[in-house]
Amino acid sequence: MGIRDLFNTIAKKASKAAGTPWVFCLALGLILAWALSGPLFGFNDTWQLVINTSTTIITFLMVFLIQHTQNADTAALHLKLDELIRVVSDADNILLDMEEMDDQKLEELRQRYEALAEKARNGSGGRSASPASGDGIERCPARED
Repeated sequence: MGIRDLFNTIAKKASKAAGTPWVFCLALGLILAWALSGPLFGFNDTWQLVINTSTTIITFLMVFLIQHTQNADTAALHLKLDELIRVVSDADNILLDMEEMDDQKLEELRQRYEALAEKARNGSGGRSASPASGDGIERCPARED
């Protein structure tokens, strides 16, 4: 097992565990134990430093674990959506590569889809040309299987 596989396994398990009620209760218990130990240590600087350092380290590491799992989930979601767009004959293939568009093109598409949604809400939204096929946005060539 390579380092990437090992990290992927650890990140997935840690991310999944971090979201459980048991880990939340454990963290809450540790905070309560720390707070209750305050009088024992006289609420000194070292006592405060323990919780500050611990939470900083845990937060720092969790950022990387969460980002890793989020990246994997996002990539999987994009692949699933791309496959759905690919197999739906009326879908615009330009949507297959939306995540690579610049902000201006994304905003144009968003506005077109909002206008289409508004038409549908007002009852005048029959099946029409896709908003993605408007001015300034090139269509991707159709994919062949």
